[in-house]
Amino acid sequence: MERRMRTEILIRGERGLAARLAAQARETELVEEVEAPNEGLVMLKLRETARNGLFYLGEVLVTEAKAMIRGRIGLGMVRGSEPQLARDLAVIDAAYMAAIPQTVAWEALLVEEATRVEKARAAADAISLSTKVDFHSMDRTVQQ
Repeated sequence: MERRMRTEILIRGERGLAARLAAQARETELVEEVEAPNEGLVMLKLRETARNGLFYLGEVLVTEAKAMIRGRIGLGMVRGSEPQLARDLAVIDAAYMAAIPQTVAWEALLVEEATRVEKARAAADAISLSTKVDFHSMDRTVQQ
């Protein structure tokens, strides 16, 4: 599983999962905190579709942390002020970078959580779509 997808699952999914995976890594590996969680602002940019140019929407508060396992550095970054989650994400990323044995077992947990996250997203989309207006059904009929 690629890094971006893994991080998205850990952020959108059950919060305890990231803590459990990071704790497993800490049990068997020497985890060094390279950079303690700190908050900062990141410029949020979007692609404007009409001219295909970049548009800077504004700044977003993020919490960032770095950890090292077996000489490999992992990065954890999350929107908002969530220092523990950023720290756990950094440990998990470092564990994957160092290819520790536990990461093999984590894949099944992440796939299962991805399914759960997708089901929750589909349910939220269904609720949103139930309020969508169908303008075709609102055609005016001309009275003579």
